[in-house]
Amino acid sequence: MKRILLFVLTNVMVVAVLGVVASLLGVNRYLTANGLDLGALLGFALIMGFGGAIISLLISKPMAKWTAGVRIINQPANVDEAWIVETVRKLADKAGIGMPEVGIFDGAPNAFATGAFKNSALVAVSTGLLQGMTHEEIEAVIGHEIAHVANGDMVTMTLIQGVMNTFVVFLSRVIGYAVDSFLRKGDSQNSGPGIGYMVTTIVLDIVLGFAAAIVVAWFSRHREFRADAGAAQLMGRRQPMINALARLGGLPSGELPKSVAAFGITGGIGKLFSSHPPIEDRITALQNAQG
Repeated sequence: MKRILLFVLTNVMVVAVLGVVASLLGVNRYLTANGLDLGALLGFALIMGFGGAIISLLISKPMAKWTAGVRIINQPANVDEAWIVETVRKLADKAGIGMPEVGIFDGAPNAFATGAFKNSALVAVSTGLLQGMTHEEIEAVIGHEIAHVANGDMVTMTLIQGVMNTFVVFLSRVIGYAVDSFLRKGDSQNSGPGIGYMVTTIVLDIVLGFAAAIVVAWFSRHREFRADAGAAQLMGRRQPMINALARLGGLPSGELPKSVAAFGITGGIGKLFSSHPPIEDRITALQNAQG
């Protein structure tokens, strides 16, 4: 509930800050004089920025089940499935969250957690992970995903993405309108946004969208270190998580659908746009952690 209130409050504050900054800089007077309703634009940016992000969060569980082909374990069919469910239950109790749904999906070694609420999340592990790791290493990986849930990373990521989207939508249209007004200065037939507005908005949506993606990816990498530390805390020691990461570093990384990739255990080779830090850096961070 606290994170939902934070989400709502942040929505309001983002719009308020944009409005105040526009007023202080005199942008609102200039744009209003040239026919742009700044209040309507702020509302549009809010809806477009946070609307898609929160809808994505709310449908994250069913989408993850569908895109990754997750089979939910309602009744364990064998000893391994019973162990997975019990391990998730034990770690969820330690983390102080509700029991997540537990699932398995086919694929190379990987795992993910998703869901809009930390007391009704989904934790899923791949068949490749189960076949290529020891029980202790698998438990550490599950602990990593439970830590994501306990830290509220799903809501926080949605919050960051929504803020970035709002700024992109708002700034691209304000700048687009200013460019268009300059290009059409003295045009007595000016009856609305022209080609300058449309081209500038499209270009800035792309450019600022890339910049926003870099910010979101940076935050995602930061939160991976926290989840690793959370797994070590849940396990009572760091070595199982270190061993799990080391083994993952020598195994082919399972490709997750884009809708859940940010919450997987393994990462890519990208830098600025990578949602996960290099495994070597994560191991080093755990080895250097206090306690």
